[in-house]
Amino acid sequence: MTTMAMTAGQDGTFGHSLEALVDRMMDALFTRNFGDDAASRCSDTLVRAVHAARRLRQAGDVDGALAAMAGAETARADAGSARWAHAEWLGLVKRRFRGQPVAVYSPGTGRAAALVPDDGGALRVAATLGMAWAPGKTVSRRSLRGLRALGGGDAWC
Repeated sequence: MTTMAMTAGQDGTFGHSLEALVDRMMDALFTRNFGDDAASRCSDTLVRAVHAARRLRQAGDVDGALAAMAGAETARADAGSARWAHAEWLGLVKRRFRGQPVAVYSPGTGRAAALVPDDGGALRVAATLGMAWAPGKTVSRRSLRGLRALGGGDAWC
């Protein structure tokens, strides 16, 4: 009862001011309008990329799903969205490269690369999330700190 009294208009009706309060609450809950509009737009774009990747995976196109995730912008996304995208990406990588020798390099939250051994002893980028590396790029093992095997534990290389 006290809540209604606080939101009552000057004429004693509750409709307009209560409606405005509900509108503000819904806006805060569903549009992520918490101050930094650039970060919320980036998180929304990331959410769309993850959902597109999920649809592609469900349709049987795991490579297409990884390509959709490669273009996802994680740098300015909130930490929770970046971790969620990373978990989704890692699941796709595990599905795509199951049984193959793959290492994962993750230099920061929401950024990762799946790497496969190259004939010359280097590593070749197979899939990325939030990084500028393109699939096919060759990288040196020595320059990648924190390289881990896809299944966890120490890197196989």
